[in-house]
Amino acid sequence: MLAATYSIVAFDPSRREWGVAVQSKFLAVGALVPWLEVKVGAIATQAWMNVAHGSNGLALLREGRSAQETIDQLVENDTDRDNRQLGIVDRLGRAATFTGGACLPWAGGRAGEGYAAQGNMLVSADTLAALTLSFETSAGRPLAERLLMALDSAQSTGGDRRGQQAAALKVVAPGSGYGGCDIVVDLRVDDSQQPVSELARLYELHQLYFGSTPEEEWVSSNAQLQSELAAALATLGYASGDFAKDLDTWAGTENFEERVNGTERLDPVVIEQLRTRRAL
Repeated sequence: MLAATYSIVAFDPSRREWGVAVQSKFLAVGALVPWLEVKVGAIATQAWMNVAHGSNGLALLREGRSAQETIDQLVENDTDRDNRQLGIVDRLGRAATFTGGACLPWAGGRAGEGYAAQGNMLVSADTLAALTLSFETSAGRPLAERLLMALDSAQSTGGDRRGQQAAALKVVAPGSGYGGCDIVVDLRVDDSQQPVSELARLYELHQLYFGSTPEEEWVSSNAQLQSELAAALATLGYASGDFAKDLDTWAGTENFEERVNGTERLDPVVIEQLRTRRAL
């Protein structure tokens, strides 16, 4: 199964996040290339893809193997290794990449501090250079944003020489996702003429619904603000007369429940959404 593609796997030690981002002229590439497990590592398996390298690689990482040791064992036992491409970061952020000698040009990879980037059947080596430069110069931002920016930079220099079709972004971290789960972001664009741009649009929606505003930026509630928001809720069909109940019901209906925690302090995103929706 040929997945001509470019991808980046990475680790953020400050947030304890592992992530994979990928783009390819390959339908639903996000279903097969990225493999992640919190506190274990992240893998991208591509080119003449051996999907088993994903699950088998995570098993080796789970045993405590390093990224390089994992790649070495996977390719040692693979008779078609010359057609494979792999990128891995382990639980400590050690990174390694592998490109078989028979991968279609341009093909290659680079491992740096906390990341491994790789691509095959690319327009040129400039795609990989842009992928790595973007990631290296975006330190300090959330890992998901860095990975998206890297995909965009790579695409702007040519990307997959066959064109675009699908892209995916996955990030995991201990207890940092919805409801305290480990899935921070898991987004896919399976078939699009501009999958990287569409992935960025989906990420913006993800942040709106499931992102978080620092507690110090939440707004202290008062009677005037609650009256204004109660009126907004009423125009949207939530008019029981109990502000707290109406706010919770609206938030649960519109998927903003992670942004509501009582009525004494309010997330500014919630305030803006209610004001905007009342004005529509």
